[in-house]
Amino acid sequence: MRPRNAILLAVAIVYLVANWIPFGGTALYPLTLFTTWVHEMGHGLTALVLGGEFESLEIYRNAGGLAHCHAAHGWREAMVGAGGLLAPPILGASIIAFVHGPRRARILLAFLAGALVLSVILYVRSAAGIVAMPIVAVALGWSAWRGFAENPERRVVLAQILGVLLALDTLTRMVSYAFTTSVNVDGKPSASDISIITANAGGSYILWGMVITTIALGLLALSSWWAWRRPLKAPRAPGRPSSAPPRPRH
Repeated sequence: MRPRNAILLAVAIVYLVANWIPFGGTALYPLTLFTTWVHEMGHGLTALVLGGEFESLEIYRNAGGLAHCHAAHGWREAMVGAGGLLAPPILGASIIAFVHGPRRARILLAFLAGALVLSVILYVRSAAGIVAMPIVAVALGWSAWRGFAENPERRVVLAQILGVLLALDTLTRMVSYAFTTSVNVDGKPSASDISIITANAGGSYILWGMVITTIALGLLALSSWWAWRRPLKAPRAPGRPSSAPPRPRH
């Protein structure tokens, strides 16, 4: 299956399930929480990479979330704020651009399943997250291990569905959120990610919102272009040498 066909099929499936299938929104709800998980893990992992702390994360029923993490004041803390905003477009763009074969799709699905399980053990501390993330992990793990064994191309489509959902989350929730200075988290007012970036890096929240949005949309545009132009790799015929035989020496 050509990369572009897998992406188009993933887009069609997401659209049909969300808009035409009864209870389709409910079926996609765990994956909506998955996009929140990616966002909050982006904050936490960025903090760890920069020498900070990642204590826990919460995922709420309304698809909001909160990562309890921090790094040193200044550019490091600004990077932690940006890490959550850019995590969905980075992961989504990576899937769209590079996960085009059954082997890569299987590796991705297995990796995400393992990461979800590990995060539930170490970090997730909210009821919605504790219930939903294991469900997503089991579904992805089954797909990587035994599911679609007779038709592994379907693993590619499933991986691209995740990429499409992360891209849609970027185009909808993230773009508007990138220009918001305050939010309600579980009914409580809190500073937004862009406010954290502005407070630690200076400048205007509008400027940083434009920077983050440009990076996110640029990543998705580049990944879509890359996937669209990639041809289907022709399989090598059995017994056919991968290169010309060496020339005899005289």
